[in-house]
Amino acid sequence: MKLIFEKGAPGQHLTLLPSCDVPEVSLSHERTAPLELPHVSETELTRHYTALAKRVHGVNDGFYPLGSCTMKYNPKINEDMAALPGFTQIHPLQPVETVQGCLEVYAKAEELLGEITGMDALTFQPAAGAHGEFTGLLLIKAYHHHRGDTARTKIIVPDSAHGTNPASAVMAGYTVVNIPSAPDGCVDVEALRAAVGPDTAGLMLTNPNTVGIFDKNILEITRIVHDAGGLCYYDGANLNAVMGVVRPGDMGFDVIHLNLHKTFSTPHGGGGPGSGAVGCKEILRPFLPGPVVEKAEDGSYRFAAPAHSIGRVKDFYGNFTVVVKALTYILTLGKEGIPDAAKNAVLNANYMMKRLKEKYTMAYDVPCMHEFVMCLAELLHDTGISAMDIAKGLLDNGIHPPTMYFPLIVHEALMIEPTETESKETLDEACDVFLKLWDMAHSDPQALHDAPRTTPVRRLDEVGAARNPVLRYTKEED
Repeated sequence: MKLIFEKGAPGQHLTLLPSCDVPEVSLSHERTAPLELPHVSETELTRHYTALAKRVHGVNDGFYPLGSCTMKYNPKINEDMAALPGFTQIHPLQPVETVQGCLEVYAKAEELLGEITGMDALTFQPAAGAHGEFTGLLLIKAYHHHRGDTARTKIIVPDSAHGTNPASAVMAGYTVVNIPSAPDGCVDVEALRAAVGPDTAGLMLTNPNTVGIFDKNILEITRIVHDAGGLCYYDGANLNAVMGVVRPGDMGFDVIHLNLHKTFSTPHGGGGPGSGAVGCKEILRPFLPGPVVEKAEDGSYRFAAPAHSIGRVKDFYGNFTVVVKALTYILTLGKEGIPDAAKNAVLNANYMMKRLKEKYTMAYDVPCMHEFVMCLAELLHDTGISAMDIAKGLLDNGIHPPTMYFPLIVHEALMIEPTETESKETLDEACDVFLKLWDMAHSDPQALHDAPRTTPVRRLDEVGAARNPVLRYTKEED
């Protein structure tokens, strides 16, 4: 398929854009080469991007069990609310008295997410998940430094953690202490006990963890860290299994970040815009990035600066319409619907795991939460078919592959998260495909080695693409 720059011919044009009403100005440094803009008609432009849309796979196209990412259906009412003129036709530099409704949205979203997470204060300033992680760690650092406790230089991270956890800790100036998982996939409590000390600033953890298991020792884990003088950070990128059922704040966590594009259905947006909302307990409120939204005595809303703020982490206060979508989702589901969604997510994951256990090996053969991990090491040994081969086979059957080769503590891992928005019929169809591919691995492995056959492109050299990316279009000379 040709690029849009390779289509059309000089003289062709469209009329979607109005004529430029800005006087032409000659620049001191003029281009030495033409812009090489595409010359296409409106018809050609429409057909080009329609054809591109048919070549991608999203949640509106079919099953998308991408573990750890919560690729669930995003209700269209969220988009409708975010598109209201009163929300879209604003500017971040307007006087606060002209955007009172928008500030009320922030305040209401903070209130409800605080209730869901068990946190006392929130900020929507961080732009995305890893940005929220980094912000949460800066809060921990500011807390310790404000107390004069500057010897706390280490952050404890389990070996099953998402890769952004240690990266964020290092960016915040901490040394990362890695602790192993126990045989049951949970935190090794004794290893944690041995790791904490007067140099411990905090622990980064998610629960349910990255293998889909709720850690039965979570209260003991957070107590061990607190007794050592550290704080507990909750990676809430995916809250889908526990929202409305159990709160991270009640587990003993002091600070949390949320990926609103996952649990709260905003949606993913192709890499942005996002929202890495950060919540914290009262002890960390004074350190939140400024400004924060507060309600004045007369009932109006305004921006205020926390007493010991770490400063801005973004020029403006987050991506507003993303918060509108999240608030719409929460209000639509309500007090009863939020926990129901979590319970259905857990039910769907356990149903799929039960069916796939007929042939696939589970990394941890215990009831899971919102996701589960299969280990295909035995299949690879017996047939030569890898997790990658199964993933490519799924593409030929109209299913997006699950997360591959993560978490790193599981060899030949496939992490599956069906979410709460899929029907039993869809789950059964997907399970049938997985089981068919297992049979094919034994009867016709070459067919899986050759997969995918039906996609716009065949199997790519992922390693080569990662190491030698082509990031700029270069026009071929005639």
